[in-house]
Amino acid sequence: MKKILITGGAGFIGSHLVRLFVNKYTDCQIYNLDKLTYAGNLANLTDVEKAPNYHFIKADIVDGEKMISLFESYDFDQVIHLAAESHVDRSISNPMEFIMANIVGTVNLLNAARHQWKNDFTGKLFYHVSTDEVYGSLGDTGYFTEETPYDPHSPYSASKASSDHLVRAYHDTYKLPIVISNCSNNYGPNQFPEKLIPLIINNIRNNKPLPVYGEGLNVRDWLYVVDHARAIDVIFQQGKIGETYNIGGHNEWKNIDIVKLVCQIMDEKLGRENGTSEKLITYVKDRAGHDLRYAIDATKLQRELNWEPSLQFEEGIRKTIDWYLENQQWLDEVSSGHYLKYYEDQYQNR
Repeated sequence: MKKILITGGAGFIGSHLVRLFVNKYTDCQIYNLDKLTYAGNLANLTDVEKAPNYHFIKADIVDGEKMISLFESYDFDQVIHLAAESHVDRSISNPMEFIMANIVGTVNLLNAARHQWKNDFTGKLFYHVSTDEVYGSLGDTGYFTEETPYDPHSPYSASKASSDHLVRAYHDTYKLPIVISNCSNNYGPNQFPEKLIPLIINNIRNNKPLPVYGEGLNVRDWLYVVDHARAIDVIFQQGKIGETYNIGGHNEWKNIDIVKLVCQIMDEKLGRENGTSEKLITYVKDRAGHDLRYAIDATKLQRELNWEPSLQFEEGIRKTIDWYLENQQWLDEVSSGHYLKYYEDQYQNR
């Protein structure tokens, strides 16, 4: 049976991808490798954890010897690499953590794959999942394409840009079979509440201030996380070796407009008077190096692999809000950090 390794599979995007693959590819063994940091949560996968083709491995991709050992032990056929530090604010306060995870960790996986596969790449694939932030910032017009020059502005985006270059270098130098995708902002269930949409939902629920950087005029292209998982699956199955594919939602929103939309829907859902939640909006000092606008041109993916988003944003955001309101225990637990103590006790000797 084919063995597929998904790194970062307990995280936000990774858990949705693992669920899709476990349910869809029952003739394959799916291995979820995750360090279980604050953003990795096995509670995201309780619905598939007992599936016969699902396996969890707790490990840190920064440990190069461990990665080689795992590849030797399991002989993975294909890799989808999502494990990464991804929060821009954290990268500004602690850039070295991002350099180690996103650059060194990626190289460790590349080396382990190359070591195990040697020069027989039949049926092998190293799929690297990246971000649109590597392209830098757009003005009021234009879109990122696969040919847009890299221009990262934060330690996070610079570390992801570095990892993209290294993956391509291993393809050009060692002929390692690779594909890369760069995706716009994701939203949906199971996202850790340091990111904008779940943060706003959680703070409204608890009547806490809603922090908005600057004047909230930064623009992002938003994609429902399940659609991102679907796109990864299509690229994984049909993407051309050595190619890059941009994934986007054709769905640009200013941050302040998203916050106000979530406020409006939350007031409706919680039975509050319209406008109540907007009073919680608090403008804070802008983030250092805050890119003005991201927007993805996903024409290549649509034209060549026949993928497009399945949800419009208004529908997706309502589904997202409903999920958080129906899963308040999950939200409370990840916000409290109690689950991290459980993981420390559970896995400390493994």
